[in-house]
Amino acid sequence: MSAQLPKEDVDILLAAAVAAPSMHNTQPWRFEVEGHVIDVYVDGSRTLPAEDPTGRAMRIAAGAATFNLRCAAERLGYGTWFGLAPYPDEPDLLARIVLEPTAARNDELSDLAAHIPHRHTDRHPSDATPLPEHLRVELMQAAYADGADLNWLAEDEVRGVLDLVLESDLREIGDWHRRAERAHWVGGERTADGVPSSALGPRSTSYPAAVRDLGTRPADRSRTEQTFEAHPALAVLSTNFDEPTDQVTAGAALERVLLTATRAGVSASFLNQPLEFEDLRRKVQHLTQRHGHAHMIIRFGTSQPHSGTARRPVADFLPKEQS
Repeated sequence: MSAQLPKEDVDILLAAAVAAPSMHNTQPWRFEVEGHVIDVYVDGSRTLPAEDPTGRAMRIAAGAATFNLRCAAERLGYGTWFGLAPYPDEPDLLARIVLEPTAARNDELSDLAAHIPHRHTDRHPSDATPLPEHLRVELMQAAYADGADLNWLAEDEVRGVLDLVLESDLREIGDWHRRAERAHWVGGERTADGVPSSALGPRSTSYPAAVRDLGTRPADRSRTEQTFEAHPALAVLSTNFDEPTDQVTAGAALERVLLTATRAGVSASFLNQPLEFEDLRRKVQHLTQRHGHAHMIIRFGTSQPHSGTARRPVADFLPKEQS
């Protein structure tokens, strides 16, 4: 094994990692590469103190980036060993990945790597095609493979989630910290991070809706309205425990689910605003009728391809001496 990974491989690996989803596309990661070891850190300069005060969403994003990196490594012919942190003396270090050339390929991860460039959050209406049962099971198995549960919600439970969406929106009315934070990351023309107006999708003609309206600017609040599906396919991703390592695990499971859905031609978006309030988050988990801790509310559907959000250059995620 050579002393250092080739630069072209590092570029491919990190480009895959940073294609992972993150709350408001903040891209809260940084990486350090030493030999065949890649450390994944959270970037404390990209926190969301109003909407993600505990850093849970950042750790989920780091888990998703770690999963993408592992997929890309398999496609390049590397096997991966990884461990989850945090370490007491390095609280920002969340995962350590060791890569070594191998002939024993993980075909599933290698195959999912091909779908990383095509995965993006789709905030447009889905058509009326129901998700086939075999795909629902496949997505549940994908979550389970990385240590999480994906629980599909029945129609009554979907209405329960929408009630919690309404309650979370009412709580935000007088919270200017949340609105200011969202305005900093969402809307306008963005070429490196955040969510541009072009990726917000249409507004829903009904309220509350199973799509999150992130618009804060006057132009975004008055964009075109469309009718969304009357019976959305919603699922809750959760883990048994809620330590930082469990949240990183949830991120890896999330990305495996999203890439599996992308491969099947299924889009996804998130309805996570109730999860930003701990009491409402517990109510979301209660709706699943399972023990555990909810991390993501995911809406699945089928729609036409739309553009995603931009990413910063790979060099921005590395120390200056490694970029």
